[in-house]
Amino acid sequence: MVKIEDIASKHLGKAGDGTVVKPYITPDNVDSSLLVGIPRYLNRTQYDIAESDLPFYGFDTWNCYEFSTLTTTGFPVCGVIRLVYPSSSPNIVESKSLKLYLNSFNLARLASKVENVITEAEDIIRVDLAKALGLDDVMDVNVAFCNERTIAVHPITNGTAFPFKSLETSFDLENIEFNYYNEDPNILEVVDSTSDVEHNWHSAVLRSNCRVTNQPDWGDVYISIKGSKTVTAESLLQYIVSMRKENHFHEEICECIYKRLLDLLNPESLFVACLYTRRGGIDINPARGSDFQTTMKFASGLSLAHRLNYKTLRQ
Repeated sequence: MVKIEDIASKHLGKAGDGTVVKPYITPDNVDSSLLVGIPRYLNRTQYDIAESDLPFYGFDTWNCYEFSTLTTTGFPVCGVIRLVYPSSSPNIVESKSLKLYLNSFNLARLASKVENVITEAEDIIRVDLAKALGLDDVMDVNVAFCNERTIAVHPITNGTAFPFKSLETSFDLENIEFNYYNEDPNILEVVDSTSDVEHNWHSAVLRSNCRVTNQPDWGDVYISIKGSKTVTAESLLQYIVSMRKENHFHEEICECIYKRLLDLLNPESLFVACLYTRRGGIDINPARGSDFQTTMKFASGLSLAHRLNYKTLRQ
């Protein structure tokens, strides 16, 4: 039986003599073998998410802040590499492997002119990442080199009015007990709703843990629910807090929240995005919606590879 931990731990530090971890040595040239793809179905099975009939449209947006490579004369070209690829890809990419792969560009000499270096780097990353993700069409992977001249847009509303209300300020927190730190959909309290009312919530207290290293991952979550039923704000916040001891990848947390709400509410439309803070120079931002229109209504800013996003407070 394939285990996610065995796949994802490929590049974890190994103790040379039982006490000292061998240092990582940056390659002199780009090394695509460093990329580790993890089948999405291994994360989705427990939530009854069928690969052949996904209950959402979505994408994963990665901001890689520590990218650098060289011209043929050895001049450093530095910037942010932004990656956007579909949630329908057979695999995700393990984050440490992506960091190591991007590091392999550090001493590679790609072209004589800076603009050609950028274009070549984008093309190489697009091809290598598509292979790791199991995508046949390399153009399904959007790769863009961004620098200080890149225009920033809002990650969720793309510059339009911000429709999300803070869960933390919606009621008196002192009157609610938070005793659950493992995910359980039974925490969610379902109530009737008016079908044409859209309930849009934001929380900045999302915390989960890396499935492999158990290091904490911090993030903001955005949820929109429209239908004849919804959940109480209090129970939704309790549910988000219950992720605190869960060990999952960022994408899995987003899809878990989405699928639990979908199964409970059978809503007309549903949207969930988790914007995580950076770790190791990379932040990961999965977004899932009930259809293309719903996803793009809220997350069009995340879908743009050539535009950076304004950051949440902790990002």
